[in-house]
Amino acid sequence: MKLVFERGNEGNQCTILPECDVPQVELTTPKREKSLHLPQLSENELSRHYTELAKQVHGVNDGFYPLGSCTMKYNPKVNEEAAALKGFTKVHPLQPEHTMQGCMEVLKTSEELLCEITGMDAMTLQPAAGAHGEFTGLLLIKAYHDSRNDKKRTKIIVPDSAHGTNPASAVMAGFTVVSIPSREDGCVDLDKLREVVGEDTAGLMLTNPNTVGLFDKNILEITSIIHEAGGLAYYDGANLNAVMGVVRPGDMGFDVVHINLHKTFSTPHGGGGPGSGPVGCKAFLQEFLPGKQVTGTEELAFKVPEHSIGSVKEFYGNFLVVVKALTYVLTLGKEGIPAASKNAVLNANYMMEKLKDIYPMAYQETCMHEFVMTLEKMEHEIGVSAMDIAKSLLDYGIHPPTMYFPLIVHEALMVEPTETESKETLDEVIGVFREVYEKAKANPNAAHEAPVATYIRRPDEVQAARKPVLRYEF
Repeated sequence: MKLVFERGNEGNQCTILPECDVPQVELTTPKREKSLHLPQLSENELSRHYTELAKQVHGVNDGFYPLGSCTMKYNPKVNEEAAALKGFTKVHPLQPEHTMQGCMEVLKTSEELLCEITGMDAMTLQPAAGAHGEFTGLLLIKAYHDSRNDKKRTKIIVPDSAHGTNPASAVMAGFTVVSIPSREDGCVDLDKLREVVGEDTAGLMLTNPNTVGLFDKNILEITSIIHEAGGLAYYDGANLNAVMGVVRPGDMGFDVVHINLHKTFSTPHGGGGPGSGPVGCKAFLQEFLPGKQVTGTEELAFKVPEHSIGSVKEFYGNFLVVVKALTYVLTLGKEGIPAASKNAVLNANYMMEKLKDIYPMAYQETCMHEFVMTLEKMEHEIGVSAMDIAKSLLDYGIHPPTMYFPLIVHEALMVEPTETESKETLDEVIGVFREVYEKAKANPNAAHEAPVATYIRRPDEVQAARKPVLRYEF
């Protein structure tokens, strides 16, 4: 399709703004060297352009979206209605505190409920995304060790199955990353962990359930090993949707946790923003939290923690995203929160059981919220790869699972159906997975050509990564 800059003609216009009711002032400096190039379109042309764009994308509202480790659950519309209330949309962060008590109550209530769910004592809502939350949590760990003048603690331990943002965040925070291998069962190798911990250990970053969808049965021993070495345990909350309301990171021995509101608490994946990655911590780390904390009972007020690491984002984070998450938590309540997690686990295990006779599973244990298939044998025997299967699913209106991740599984496809999919949908999808497998087995060449019914088929991903075209040249 054409870009919006390639549409329209000179003189076409779309009068949708009211007339200017204030004096117009022309800037003298700084000033553009040449006029801004904007497309000239009628309202009809503009509407058709964005409608066509919408038809080319696939979202949760379009169909099954089993992107592993991403929790692409349905976003209830009541969340949007709450976030659209004028009392929330018309507020300004520089208003006097006594004029924004309702919004401050939203922040305070959200912090309290997220602390209850995670087993933490304090929470900051400032971070704008999951990786931003990781970075913030690591800064808390750094501040803690620095406050004790324990400068030798420079290393963060990260399992080889971790999200790529974990080691990246650790390096950004000034730490050295120590990678430890997973055992054949997909869990942390305790012997290797004991070998690398020491006086230079600042902490451990861990996701539990882990990236292969398994709950590490040694989790209490893992966090104990870190604490005995003088380090802190950081919980990557990417997979919290599998256990929220059932077991808490704080009870597993973790000192810091980040939460993905766009995953676990049903606020939209932003497509670039806005997002929110709140960070919770135990009481001994509260004095280092960023930004301002809401204090008080009747008259709420903002207070900066005594030894705050400073702000990691302006003001109080992406407020309306927090409103959506709070709406979700209050809607589900104490019974609904664990029910959602249990249904997510049930859906994943149902799919795994229905597919494991033809799709080899990387791990045979009961999974949590997601499971990992390996097509290594299929790729070796008939040349059909995980990529081929994933691309074939597109022709059925299904978003592919996560491909080639985690890296410890060869030819991996990772499926996370989430709790918001019905059994009828799961049965349909299971049928598609089986059909795709059988067709690929019967005609491998056809699998190499998939997809055939999509707007874009197989882009040159290597070329796109190495020589990206990031702007339109007129």
